[in-house]
Amino acid sequence: MRCATHSDIETNLRCGKCSKPICPKCLVTTPVGARCRDCARLHRLPTYRLSFSYYLRAIGAALGMAIIMGVVWGFLRSYLGGLGPIISVVIGYGIGYAMAEVTGLAVNRKRGVWLAVVGSVAVVICFSITYLVDFFRFGFISFDVYRLVFVLVAIGLGVFISVSRLR
Repeated sequence: MRCATHSDIETNLRCGKCSKPICPKCLVTTPVGARCRDCARLHRLPTYRLSFSYYLRAIGAALGMAIIMGVVWGFLRSYLGGLGPIISVVIGYGIGYAMAEVTGLAVNRKRGVWLAVVGSVAVVICFSITYLVDFFRFGFISFDVYRLVFVLVAIGLGVFISVSRLR
């Protein structure tokens, strides 16, 4: 007898419900015995089932939070002086954590790869808005290598924290 899905594999196993021949690759162990994938009715966990409206809510919440946090951080950066680049790494961690929490709360603590993408893009938007605030306040954006390294580390840390909390 050959497996119904993999015709090149011989088997003696059958589904306990529909009696379809199954191989060990197709076997799903359930509390009532061996089943084929169709009869086992494998579903994704509810935590990872997201509809289009959940994605819209996540995008709205993340974008709103990114704008608010970017403007606030843009105004606070000018008051920190020389500590700005060092503190930006800590702020990057906080921004990543806040984005993940706000996005998670907006979708009832659901998780998923695309939610992680939404959170990480929101972190990058937040840091971009920070530098736009600098540009509109001072008319220029000063980039030196020292500050740029800390900003890139902060963005990377924020994206990492956001992705790890939403994935």
